[in-house]
Parts: sequence; structure tokens; C-alpha cells
Amino acid sequence: TLEGRVIDGSGTPLRDVLVEIWQADADGIYKTRAEPGFSGWGRSPADGETGIFRFETIKPGRVAFPDGRLQAPHINVWIVARGINLGLNTRIYFEDEAEANAGDPVLARIEHRDRVPTLIASGGAGKYSHDIHLQGPQETVFFDI
Repeated sequence: TLEGRVIDGSGTPLRDVLVEIWQADADGIYKTRAEPGFSGWGRSPADGETGIFRFETIKPGRVAFPDGRLQAPHINVWIVARGINLGLNTRIYFEDEAEANAGDPVLARIEHRDRVPTLIASGGAGKYSHDIHLQGPQETVFFDI
């Protein structure tokens, strides 16, 4: 389970946001037939009252970077909402993958190291939580892809 909220600059959860994810399976393979019922893709509108998005999925495995180094387990995220003219792209990593995160080639490219935690979901044992901040001191790292 992965759940969280998208938070605006005033600290308010957005209730009209749509969060889309795509990810590898547990073996680090995208769109595999090895996991029955797993497509590697999902879309969740935020709850209209709480702003919480939620996904029931599997924890992804490590995927090779183009140069062959292994990336830490992560979920790719795309966010759209009223007032966001272009979708925002980010990733969610897992705090219980500290060793893999330390060697991740994408996380290593983030110049301002104090911003890396904006990509790390808390939790473990199959239940993770992660809020995405659009602005402010906890602003999530977004990627221009």
C-alpha cells in the first residue's frame, strides 16, 4: 500500500489532483507477464474530503540504469490538477532501501542533497506513506523529462 497527499504551497492537501504511477515488478521488469494481474501502471484521484491518494501494488525491484548500474526500487509518478498546466514528474523511493538509495544514479544527481528526502516514502512491511509538496521548504524534487 502506498498512500499520500499532494500539498500546495500553503500546506493544504489538493482534493482535485490525479496521481498516476508506473513501475517495474518485484524482479525489476516493466510490463511483465510473470505477475498475474499486475500491469505496472495505476491512476488514483485524491479523495475529495481528505486529499489522500492510494495505491495497492507490489514493491518494485531494482531496474538497470542505461549505463548498467542498478537503480534503487522506486515508483515513477505523474501529477495533474487544476492550475498545473503541464504534468509534474517525480519518483518515490523507500526508506527501508537505504543501501540501494545511497547508490542510486538518479538520486546521486540531485545537487542539493538536503532535497533527497523529498523523494523518500516512510514506512515498511508493505505500507508506505509519502506526501508530495508542490512548493515551500519541503518542495518535492520534480524531473524535467
